Amino acid sequence: MKSRSQEQSLTDSRELDRSHDPLTGNPPSKSSKKTIKQRFLKLLPCCRSGSGSGSSVHQRSIADDGELLTVCHRPQGLDRLVQLTNFNKMELQVLYRGFKSECPSGVVNEETFKSIYSQFFPQGDSSMYAHFLFEAFDTHNNGAVSFEDFVRSLSIILRGSTADKLSWAFNLYDLNKDGCITREEMTDIMHSIYDMMGKYTYPSMKDSAPKDHVETFFQKMDKNNDGVVTIDEFLETCQKDENILQSMHLFDHVI
Repeated sequence: MKSRSQEQSLTDSRELDRSHDPLTGNPPSKSSKKTIKQRFLKLLPCCRSGSGSGSSVHQRSIADDGELLTVCHRPQGLDRLVQLTNFNKMELQVLYRGFKSECPSGVVNEETFKSIYSQFFPQGDSSMYAHFLFEAFDTHNNGAVSFEDFVRSLSIILRGSTADKLSWAFNLYDLNKDGCITREEMTDIMHSIYDMMGKYTYPSMKDSAPKDHVETFFQKMDKNNDGVVTIDEFLETCQKDENILQSMHLFDHVI
C-alpha cells in the first residue's frame, strides 16, 4: 500500500502536468506537449522568431503512474508553487509538462543544461555562459536544477519587480557569491557571452570588445572606485539607466 505522503506527492505531480483533473480525479482526454527547448525559444530575444510548432497530441493514461513513481524528484504541490511564483496554475502545468518531457527524472544536471542551451547558439560556444547560468538556477548548490528551482528563477526573470530582476542578474554576475562583482568576474562573463555569440556576428566584434565592455561597466557602476561593484551600486546605477530599465521588461508577456 502507498503511504499518505506518497499518494500526496503523486497527486501533486499529476496535478502539475495535468495527468489528472483535480476536480474529478480523472485524466483529461488530450494534452499538448512541447520540449523545454521550444519553451525556452520563446524566452530568448534572439530566438523568439525562430521557434517551431511541432507540438504532438497524445492520450494520457494510468501508465503515467508508473513513470511518476520512478522519478527521483517530485515537485512541490501546485498551490504551493502558485504562492512562491508569479505564475498561475495553468502556466505552471504547461511549464511542468515541458520540463518533465525533457527531464523525466525531475531534475536537470549541468551537462544536460549545457546540451539544451547549446542548441540556441550553434554558431558559438555557449558552454561557459551556460555554466554560469546553471549556477544561478541551482539555488541549493547541489549540482542539479529541480522544477521548483527552474520556475522560481523564471518567475523573477519574467514576472518579478525591476529590483528583483536586477538582483537576480547581479547574482548571475557575482560568480563566487561573495556580494560583489570583480573585474575578473565580469571579464569571465563577457568572454563567455562573446564566445557564445560566435565570431560571425554582424557587425563583427573586435577582439578587445569584452575588455572594453568591462571597462565601461566599471566606469558606470563602481561609484567609489574601489575596484568592485556592490549590489547597492549595481541597483542604483541600473535604476537610473533608461535603457537598462526598458530591457527589464522585454519578457513581461512571453507566457
